Amino acid sequence: MDNQSLTIIDNRTDKTYTLPITNGTIRAMDLRQIKTGAEDFGLMTYDPAFMNTASCQSAVTYLDGDRGILRYRGYPIEQLAENCTFLEVAYLLIHGELPTAAELDAWNEEVMRHVLVHENVKKFMDGFHHDAHPMGILMSTVAALSTFYPEAKHFKEPVSRRLQIVRLIGKMPTLASYAFRHRMGMPYVFPEPELGYTKNYMNMLWKRTEPHYAANPVIARALEVLFILHADHEQNCSTNTMRAVGSAMADPYATTAAAIAALSGPLHGGANEEVLRMLDEIGSVDHIPAFIAQVKEGKRKLMGFGHRVYKNYDPRARIIKRTADEVFQVTGRNPKLDIAVELEKIALNDEYFVKRKLYPNVDFYSGIIYQAMGFTPDHFTVLFGIPRTVGWLAQWQELLQDPDQKIARPRQIYIGADKRDFVPMEQRGAQLAHV
Repeated sequence: MDNQSLTIIDNRTDKTYTLPITNGTIRAMDLRQIKTGAEDFGLMTYDPAFMNTASCQSAVTYLDGDRGILRYRGYPIEQLAENCTFLEVAYLLIHGELPTAAELDAWNEEVMRHVLVHENVKKFMDGFHHDAHPMGILMSTVAALSTFYPEAKHFKEPVSRRLQIVRLIGKMPTLASYAFRHRMGMPYVFPEPELGYTKNYMNMLWKRTEPHYAANPVIARALEVLFILHADHEQNCSTNTMRAVGSAMADPYATTAAAIAALSGPLHGGANEEVLRMLDEIGSVDHIPAFIAQVKEGKRKLMGFGHRVYKNYDPRARIIKRTADEVFQVTGRNPKLDIAVELEKIALNDEYFVKRKLYPNVDFYSGIIYQAMGFTPDHFTVLFGIPRTVGWLAQWQELLQDPDQKIARPRQIYIGADKRDFVPMEQRGAQLAHV
């Protein structure tokens, strides 16, 4: 008998079913054959929030939360962060392989050719209130790009699809910087493609009246590393949104805007901002024991610890912690870092947190670095969205080429009222009185 199978006995009918196991999974549709009779719909699984459901097969990112492993296309995140530029990693995610020197040069040139935006995009952004949240501006503007590029609806054609992918990767830093400067009441800065992806972004953010903005190489490299760490993270909330909306064959700009909307939530991309608020509330190292006690009592939450997938130390958090030390040598030490380090030390040695496998995640240190660089907390999630666009597009492209994929349409378990007859208006009050 084939041991790569699952045998199920339905105690309702005493029937036995054998389901094949492939890659550690069974197909949910194979359960539909398990019925109590001809009128029975068949068995379904109930899995709120997809806690144990694989919605796709993917070759983009491998994540083992129990062992603290993260790989892009098979390459450990630690090696990529140490040795690559962000656009090199972007090439890997989109194309499946690391580029040669010639391929990387061509890719860099291709992406940077698309950093410019239509002048009407600036006018569109100017229509937002002066204190509009940058994430709302980014989400709306990316969605609006589909009206600037109507040919994007032909994304099933490989040439058109690639063009939209490159456009989005190229334009995202420009739109993000414009959203930032709009909030700050500063004029938009024209892109300078020759600076490269990260330094051009910094130039569009920070340039004032000087002829040329000189990006600090340590800060620029730190931002590059942060971009690499955030480029993809398997089937998270925003990636699942990208795939779900993409399955409806919406154009890539509307689809990316939907993913940005998911990312904007405080339980997803906004988590590092919540960490900063927590550190501000703690105030000093002396207040940590009292805060920890409140966490154990269920009165407070320990932000930046724990993860839906990771039950070990998030490998990205280790890299970010090292990057923080390099950044603070340039910017000066942020007092919040001392609180964060001591908080981490206590939590990692406290049985309460060890038992629950609550380890620091990527959000625990990233917000501190972003603040040291000069970003306001409301821009943190936008920073997250720039690199994650690459991962979204890699996953979207994979979705389109997967013959198993159809429009996303989960089932539900109906728990509402059974059939009821309509009650005329004049009889409704009397009926309710007898309930």
